[in-house]
Amino acid sequence: MSQQDFPVINHEMSVGGLTISQLAHIVGQTPFYVYDRELITRRIKQLRKLLPSEVHIHYAMKANPMPAVVCHLAQLVDGIDVASGEELVVALSAGAQPKHMSFAGPGKRDIELEQATASQVLINVESETELFRLAQISKALKIKPRIALRVNPDFELKMSGMKMGGGPKQFGIDAEAIPNILKQLPSLPLNFEGFHIFAGSQNLKPEAIIESQIKSFELALRLAKNTQTPLQHLNLGGGFGIPYFSNEQELDITSIAKNLADLNEKLKQQYPQAHLTIELGRYLVGEAGLYICQIVEKKISRGQTYLVVDGGMHHHLAASGHFGQVIRKNFPVTIANKVDTLETELVSVVGPLCTPMDLLADQMDLPKADVGDYVAILQSGAYGFSASPQLFLSHPRPREILI
Repeated sequence: MSQQDFPVINHEMSVGGLTISQLAHIVGQTPFYVYDRELITRRIKQLRKLLPSEVHIHYAMKANPMPAVVCHLAQLVDGIDVASGEELVVALSAGAQPKHMSFAGPGKRDIELEQATASQVLINVESETELFRLAQISKALKIKPRIALRVNPDFELKMSGMKMGGGPKQFGIDAEAIPNILKQLPSLPLNFEGFHIFAGSQNLKPEAIIESQIKSFELALRLAKNTQTPLQHLNLGGGFGIPYFSNEQELDITSIAKNLADLNEKLKQQYPQAHLTIELGRYLVGEAGLYICQIVEKKISRGQTYLVVDGGMHHHLAASGHFGQVIRKNFPVTIANKVDTLETELVSVVGPLCTPMDLLADQMDLPKADVGDYVAILQSGAYGFSASPQLFLSHPRPREILI
């Protein structure tokens, strides 16, 4: 997906048939995030067309927990993965079915384990200590928790933006410790259902994702030999990335889908009752979102032009380069109400914060803009609103809208 996915109406980008300036008046303020429900739906349909129907698609709602977005996705995917007690409540309120939900994350509080147990969602256990805490909660609530063991593999997802497995990690149980834990499970009041193996995220190399999936699959089947109950679930995580920067290409998932079909056939041969799950967040919603802010001042300092806007890194930390980037690169940025203007100028887009880190675009050639024009940052549907330090300097918060 790209800027072309937001049609131009009277020189302006649009979402759902509404121009950015119309949306600004509907929302009642800038800055704001706008998400395109049709682009989200289209992405799911593309996946459904390529993937075997038996492979479950889960939405990792940490990518974008806006209730309206979760409600929309709950109707399209096979399940929701949550990472906190609050996300659990939002997902249930959005219509997600507990039997198709899972709860992952290190450091789950007792109250969160109680919420997950009481609602009967699948709990991805991250440590041996968490396992025994769950056993005590099971006795207190007189409910057997549904569990899967999250495995920290002995390999990484190569070329991933964020490595979630391999080496020492706070995520999951080291693979070599799993057999001993599986031996203890029959004596605990827990219902074991499978494994969760998440090696990394934000990867644009199909061959790396395929290699990780194959290794995860083989590891899970080796570990399953130590179980006394049939394997029901195998969550291979996600890793599917989206292009943020000019030198990056859209991920081609054709070969990934074929590999998942092959793995699915192998799984059915050994465990007919089991199913594969892929867990995607950014890939489902990231390209469907825009962050919109308005230019409040245009200034020149020693020959360099700055567009000072009413938004910034406190609303969109990732665009400022401080959410996982080692070397700062510009997100795709444009002047939303002048996208087809031929006259351009070299500018930097900065926010109102008292820090030089409040930089949304560094020396970019953009359509020539004036005070009152709208700046749009693309690829903003994931890890934007909820992953930013909105209380920093006490500026007003942005709003969100799903169109």
